Amino acid sequence: METNYDAIVVGTGISGGWAAKELCEKGLKTLVLERGRMVKHVEDYPTMNNDPWDYKSGDVITQETRKNQAKQSRTNYTTIESNKHFFVDDLKHPYNETNRFDWMRGYHVGGRSLMWGRQSYRLTDFDFTANLQDGIAVDWPIRYKDLAPWYNHVEEFIGVSGENVGLPQFPDGNYLKAMEMNCVEDVLKTSMSENYQDRILTMGRTAHITEGTKPGLGRSNCQYRNRCMRGCPFGAYFSSNSSTLPTAEATGNMTLRPNSVVHEVIYDADAKRATGVRVIDSETKEVHEFNAKVIFLCASAIPTTSILMQSKSDRFPNGMGNDSGELGHNIMDHHLGVGASGRFDGFDDKYYTGRRPNGVYIPRFRNIGGDTNRKDFTRGYGYQGGASRGNWSDSIAEMAYGAAFKEAVTTPGDWRLGLGGFGEILPYHDNKMTLDYEKLDQWGLPTVTFDATIKENELNMRKDMQQQAVEMLENAGFKDVKGYDGDYAIGLGIHEMGSARMGRDRKTSVLNANNQLHDVPNVYVTDGAAMTSAGNVNPSLTYMALTARAADHAVEELKKMNI
Repeated sequence: METNYDAIVVGTGISGGWAAKELCEKGLKTLVLERGRMVKHVEDYPTMNNDPWDYKSGDVITQETRKNQAKQSRTNYTTIESNKHFFVDDLKHPYNETNRFDWMRGYHVGGRSLMWGRQSYRLTDFDFTANLQDGIAVDWPIRYKDLAPWYNHVEEFIGVSGENVGLPQFPDGNYLKAMEMNCVEDVLKTSMSENYQDRILTMGRTAHITEGTKPGLGRSNCQYRNRCMRGCPFGAYFSSNSSTLPTAEATGNMTLRPNSVVHEVIYDADAKRATGVRVIDSETKEVHEFNAKVIFLCASAIPTTSILMQSKSDRFPNGMGNDSGELGHNIMDHHLGVGASGRFDGFDDKYYTGRRPNGVYIPRFRNIGGDTNRKDFTRGYGYQGGASRGNWSDSIAEMAYGAAFKEAVTTPGDWRLGLGGFGEILPYHDNKMTLDYEKLDQWGLPTVTFDATIKENELNMRKDMQQQAVEMLENAGFKDVKGYDGDYAIGLGIHEMGSARMGRDRKTSVLNANNQLHDVPNVYVTDGAAMTSAGNVNPSLTYMALTARAADHAVEELKKMNI
C-alpha cells in the first residue's frame, strides 16, 4: 500500500472535490480520503427514477426512519424514503447537544454535494468588510477582489444558471441562462418594481446546466425532474461525483480511498510542519498513516475542526493551530423557517411545464447604507420562494367518490406563493463545539457536543423578515396572506461554519488569508470552518472559490519550497 503522496485531501464533498481537482490538475500526486462508503456516479443512485407510489407509505419520513434518523429528520425533508440512504444513522454516528443543534450529515464519497440545495451566490464586499465596520468578531483577511477571479473560475466549471442584475449587494457572475418564472411569480416581480426602489425579484442562481455541457461524466442539461437529492443521472447539477472527482481521476494523479476515518494530523516539531494523517479503516478498524507535503482539510466544518482538536502534541496541547483558543468557537449557520405565503386569484387557465428545481430570490435590502440601515438589528437577509398550484393531495378520499372525485383530482388547485427568509447569524464566540472523551464513537474517537443558539439580533431580524414578506405579498394582491415563524435551531440551514476562522491576527484566529493554519503552513482548511462571517447567502460557492484559490497558493509555495 502506497503511503507517500504530494498532497492529502480529507473529504470528498463540495470543498474536497475541488481540492482534489485543482491539486491533481497541477500535477500533485494526491490521496483523497473519505470516511464514508463509495458512491459512484449514476450506478449508486438507487432511487433516481422512483415515483412516490413505489414506496409503501409514499415518499415521506416514516416512523421507522425516525427511530434511527431522528436528528437527520428534523428538517422534515432530508430523510424521506427516496433520500434517507444518503443521510447518516444517528445511532451509529451520535453527537451531543447542550442546546439543540440540527447536524445533517452524509458520509459517503461526494458528501453533501450530492444532496445540497445548489443555490450558488457570491459574498460581496459588504460581507468581507462587515465585521470590521460593525466592530464584531474579527476582520476578514481578504476582500471581494481577492476572491472574484476564483468565483469566475468556479462558476465557469460547475455551470450556474441565473441572471445579472447589477446590485452591489448581490454581485454579478458568470451565468448560464436563467430558469423561467411562472405567471404568478411575474406578478410579484412587477409589483415589487412598482412598489419598491430597494428590492427586486430574480430567479435563483443555481448550479444547474441550462444550456450546453460542462466537464465531468456526461454532464448535460437539467431535465426538470426535481429529484436532485437522490443523485442526478444526467449530471445536470454540480456534484463532486459527476464533476470534480472524475476530472481529478482523469489526470492519473488521484488515489481515492473511501472508508477512511481521519482523526489526526501528524506534526513534526522540528520542521514545524505537518507530515501526514492518521486514519482508521471504518470497516476493519485498522490504523494507517499516510504522508504528504501538503494537507487540505475539507471534511466539512465540524469534522475538520474535530480533527484539528484531536491533533494534540507538545507544541499544540489544545489542538493543532489552536494557539488563539478560537478553534471550535464562532459557529454560524443561516437562520430560516420564517416568512409568509398567500393565495392568488386568477390564472386558472395557466400551469407550468416540468418540475423546476429552483425558485425565485429577493436579494438583501437591509443594512446596506442610507435609508436601508436598521437600529434593531445588524446585517441582513434575502428570500427564497416560489409559486405553484395545489394538486390532488388536497382532496380527501373519504369525502369524495365517483365522477366528482375524479374531476377534483385532475383539476389543479389555487395558485399559492411563499417567501422564506434566509438571514445571517453573527459570529458569537460562545456558539461552540467541544469534544467529549467520555462518550466515544464506534472507532473509539470522541463525540462532538454543540452549544449554540441564535440571539437577540437574529430574533429581531426574524420579526422584520416575516413582516416584510407579508407586506410584499399583500402589495402584490395576494389573498389570505399569513406570516409564519417556525421552529428554528442552529444547523437547520445545513450551513454550519466558522469553527476555524480566517483572520489577520494569529492571536484571534486559526487561519491566515490563504487558508493556512497560522503556525502550520502546509495545512490548509477550505471548507465551512474557515468562514469569518456568514453573509446571508448560501455559502458553498464561496467554499469552492476559497479552495481553488488555496490550492493555487499551495502549489506555488511548494515550488518555492516554502512548505
